[in-house]
Amino acid sequence: MSTETAGTPRVGIPYRTRKEELANDRKRYYLYVEAVRAAGGEPIEVSLGLATSDLAKLAHQLDAVILPGSPSDVDPARYGRARHTKCADADPDRERTDFALLEHAFTEQKPVLAICYGIQSLNVFLGGSLIQDIPSELHTTIRHEWVGRSRGVPEPFHAALAQTGSRLLALAGSSELRVNSSHHQSVRGVGHGLRVTALAPDGVVEALEWTAEKSWVLGVQWHPERMVATDSLARALFEDLIATAAKTAAKEGVASRR
Repeated sequence: MSTETAGTPRVGIPYRTRKEELANDRKRYYLYVEAVRAAGGEPIEVSLGLATSDLAKLAHQLDAVILPGSPSDVDPARYGRARHTKCADADPDRERTDFALLEHAFTEQKPVLAICYGIQSLNVFLGGSLIQDIPSELHTTIRHEWVGRSRGVPEPFHAALAQTGSRLLALAGSSELRVNSSHHQSVRGVGHGLRVTALAPDGVVEALEWTAEKSWVLGVQWHPERMVATDSLARALFEDLIATAAKTAAKEGVASRR
């Protein structure tokens, strides 16, 4: 039985990869779980091995979704491109799970926070495309990928600019952002109904928001789950997601989804 209260918004978080799930490798996944708890939500772990019917049943019980980062890359075939030599292996179970959760969230207008791999998954789900390898395709001097992480190299940070009229700007309180970075892919063609709401100085897309309806759908290319202890925007992203989920659940009746 859950230790959370009955009225606490339930936030579904798919595992980062099927491989990590099967190995019970939870070190990085646990950061998302703790960020949701700290913001007042109930994290619901979503297995990547669920049958379609079981996944649909679980999705119905959720009040919000977080799509976490992943060492995998979205299969380029999903956006009609040949595979770049630097493109990492895809995780079909993660893609299937993400797309099913997104389909449900958009249909039911439930809030979604998509992080790093998650923003790329969100973008491809809505018909967008990706830059498959920033270093070789853009030749930027900004460090987006966390090279040397296993050797203790410090996490890279860089500037980003939040766009006027965005939810992100309202949450940040300033257009000038400082974000952490550990990705080698990013958004190229923007998916249907999405708007770019933050950019790095080299033009790499750092945030997207859904505009076609009033639903709370926000994707960020950085990792706020690693910044909640020190960064007010990171905390605000999770807190606003939970607050929106609570309002949505209250309108629809939480009991109907239990």
